[in-house]
Amino acid sequence: MDDLSVFVDVDLDEEERHLLRCGIGEWLGPARCTDEMAVAIGFESVADLIAQADGLIEAVLSGGATSRRDWRRILLATEIVFASDVVGSGVDWTSTTGLSDAESIAVLRRVQRKVIGAR
Repeated sequence: MDDLSVFVDVDLDEEERHLLRCGIGEWLGPARCTDEMAVAIGFESVADLIAQADGLIEAVLSGGATSRRDWRRILLATEIVFASDVVGSGVDWTSTTGLSDAESIAVLRRVQRKVIGAR
């Protein structure tokens, strides 16, 4: 069983941290989150996502250990905001983050392997 409250260190490089920072930051605008999507990601509501965003960004940038629950929320929030044009940044991702789709997906795949494999 995977204990989501366990803190794990995910060894991310600068590109990977930047991608995740952008992923969380996009939910503060221009993404159009709904309460249902926020709950699906693992938050109580959009207000909860927004309230926790700065702390999650700080966790990503600081490089310290973070709970598995938070790593999964950070990763899922980034995946959705990058890909979805319905609730996320979607086709606007490149213009709002400065990251190309090709660059983003390559970095995202690296992050996925690291976060899911973190022990």
